[in-house]
Order: sequence, then structure tokens, then C-alpha cells
Amino acid sequence: MEKRSINHSRIIQTRLVLPPDTNHLDTIFGGKVLAYIDEVAALSAMKHAGGVVVTASIDSVSFLSSAKVGDALTMEAFVTYTGRSSMEVYVKVTAHDIAKDEEMLTTESFVTMVAVDENGKPRPVSQVYPETEEERKLHESAPARKKHRESRSHI
Repeated sequence: MEKRSINHSRIIQTRLVLPPDTNHLDTIFGGKVLAYIDEVAALSAMKHAGGVVVTASIDSVSFLSSAKVGDALTMEAFVTYTGRSSMEVYVKVTAHDIAKDEEMLTTESFVTMVAVDENGKPRPVSQVYPETEEERKLHESAPARKKHRESRSHI
């Protein structure tokens, strides 16, 4: 299988934060952000794998700041590392206050997706290679994250 650049899997989605998406403080529900993260991570992994994927885990989610009603919420996702059938996908979420022209990082997450065939069985995926400094750092640190995931207890 031919290696693919990390950039090949890059997906960017932007959504407007609306009142039904928010809590009583007019900031977006964390669960809503998690749903967006899962969706954009799946699209990125599907683009890389060229087919169906399933979510294996949402390994970490760091809520760094809040998005509020009226913000443009942008999710950027790309595959940072692959196993035989699994893909680690990095997702970062930024909120853009369009009126003030201010942007801030709100959330970072790592999601593990698995490529599956028509019978739901894992199938192989291409390896990835980094091209930018950010991609290189994420790619090189991925084996440590994978080891940490594997060491967690499965009760």
C-alpha cells in the first residue's frame, strides 16, 4: 500500500454556534462539541482509508475555552498516525468571534478510528507521512499516545 501525506486526510468544517447548541451561559454544550469532533474525525479517517470507518475511542479531549452564541466554530482534523487498520486523528476546534475578529483555540482531541470492510471486519490502511512541523511533532509523539491507550485498564 502506498503511503499518503497527512495533509491528504485534512478536513475542515465550520459551523455557526446557535442558541439551541448552548447552555444557560450561552456557551456551547461540551456534548455538542464532542459530536462535531467525532463527525469530522470520521470524515478525515474515511478520506484516508477510502471507505467506512468506526470510532474505536476518543482518547482525550481538552476543553481550553468556550465558544458562545454567534461564534463560527471551526473543526480541523487529520490522520496523524496509522496502525494496520487503525488511525489516530487529531482534531482541533477554534472559535471565531466574527464581530471582534478574534479567534481562540477551544478544544483539542485525539480520536482512534478503525477502517472496516463490508462485513464490519478491520481492513488495512495506508501509512502516513508528515510534511509540516506540526504534523511531524504529532506523528512522532503518536507511538507514546498509542502505548498509553493500550496501557489503560479495560474493565
